[in-house]
Amino acid sequence: MTDFVDLPDLAVRSLGGSVVAANDEFFAERENLIKPEAPVFTPHTFGHKGQVYDGWETRRRREPGHDWAIVRLGAPGIIRGVVVDTSFFTGNFPEHCSVDAASVEGYPSVEELLDAEWVEIVPKSALRGDTRNPFPVAVDQCFTHVRLNIYPDGGVARLRVHGEVVADPRWWSGTPLDLAALENGGVVVGCSNMFYSSPNNLLLPGTARVMGEGWETARRRDDANDWVTVRLAEEGVVRQVEIDTTHFKGNAPGWFRLTGDDRELIPHTRLQPDTRHRFRVPPGPAVRRVRVDVYPDGGFARLRVYGHLSPAGRERAGLRWYNALPAGRAATILATEAGLPAEAAAHVASRRPVPDAAGLDAALAAAGVTGDAAAAVRHLILGDRDAS
Repeated sequence: MTDFVDLPDLAVRSLGGSVVAANDEFFAERENLIKPEAPVFTPHTFGHKGQVYDGWETRRRREPGHDWAIVRLGAPGIIRGVVVDTSFFTGNFPEHCSVDAASVEGYPSVEELLDAEWVEIVPKSALRGDTRNPFPVAVDQCFTHVRLNIYPDGGVARLRVHGEVVADPRWWSGTPLDLAALENGGVVVGCSNMFYSSPNNLLLPGTARVMGEGWETARRRDDANDWVTVRLAEEGVVRQVEIDTTHFKGNAPGWFRLTGDDRELIPHTRLQPDTRHRFRVPPGPAVRRVRVDVYPDGGFARLRVYGHLSPAGRERAGLRWYNALPAGRAATILATEAGLPAEAAAHVASRRPVPDAAGLDAALAAAGVTGDAAAAVRHLILGDRDAS
């Protein structure tokens, strides 16, 4: 299996993914594709339509064509790889698959999605049955939806869409920001142990329903302690932290400590089992990473790191989002939200990627965009307060 599987699954239901459409789901429901847990199978369990499968399964096709399902990603991002998991589908898996992706503004209907501009990210490829089939992706654009095509029909247990979240910073203005949230671009970059469950669970939205939806380590038999490091959405100033040990009763850590980069944010502090803890952090310099040390071991359900981006962090976040947009969507956003004429918007968008604010200014100048119009674009992308 390739390295991309270590990245978060952008399609998983627990992140907010949804299977919004499928042309057929006669034998097994499309929603099974994005369940967070691994597929299971119980032989000789028959329903009214045949053997029950934990996956998506279409009827046997008797006419030309192929079957498909469209998934809205829980968080938009750059897709680095896809896993088409055919576990337990042996005589009824598709012979081939392909995957397309689209980047769409807002909340499109199924009809609008069918007419969207789709980009092939996995060409038509052979599948093996009862296997996790990995496919790396090399398209450096931010997408909101994927479409799984299967040829000609059959069943797929799970679809995993691994990648890097590219958050839309337009939503960050004037609202409390969880700098560690996966949907905002936070990601776990290191941990001491993940024996029972993934540390990326700590950054998922909502509350954990059971202990297995958090992060838990094996029992330590030495004098060290466990830890997890999170790269924040961008550089920011931390003001509040939440350590939620809900559902962890006999296995919560006894204490924790929080550091940001090389600075202590919260000293060695006691924790209680099955409790949502909140802590204020004194004002200080902006940080890019935080590390939670737990003593000596154990697990907790969620980590929230509330604060605000530094000006440099907001600029980098805005440029990353803007540069990753497909050209057509970037031009549309410049026209509809910054008020640029269509021709000028297309000209500015064509000069991406821009490395920094100076590069954006040069692109605007080359398109003849000045004054209030240029200030509106800067505010949209860089978050310049002076331009508001």
